Amino acid sequence: MDTSPAARPSARVLVVGPGDTLLLLHYRASPSTPDDTFWIPPGGGIRPGEPTADAAARELREETGMQICPGDLGPVVAYSTGEWSAGDQAFAAHDSYFCVRVKDTTVDTSGQEDLERSLILGHRWWTADDLASTHEQIVPVRVAGLIRSLLADGPPASPVRLPWRLDS
Repeated sequence: MDTSPAARPSARVLVVGPGDTLLLLHYRASPSTPDDTFWIPPGGGIRPGEPTADAAARELREETGMQICPGDLGPVVAYSTGEWSAGDQAFAAHDSYFCVRVKDTTVDTSGQEDLERSLILGHRWWTADDLASTHEQIVPVRVAGLIRSLLADGPPASPVRLPWRLDS
């Protein structure tokens, strides 16, 4: 029996709002583990054959109600990899991160799927200083440094690798 994790590529969006704040969603790992929570940028799985930027725009719309054209996302600015599980299924994730600036910070959750509604506890706009000083789990780690770099220098020449955890 093959017990290797199933590949799961995903697309996420670093949404920067007024005051150089970053939108993160507060997730619980599963409905059965209400105390196991983390903060992560909006995004999710890429459907077979779906371009990465299209998946990022679709997931952003579903989870936040924000309408962004895939072409307005620009290049992938970072990526992270890691393993996670849901029930008995293990996944090997490869997350691609885009960055977009918005003026309107309104979040509309009415487009979320049932699973998203069961896992997403809320949202928050974070400053880079808040991210750097929090004791809450942020996925991926070191996103505060990436945001500072993106705001100061723009997109990197090639995507930056961000670890999921400090030990990865």
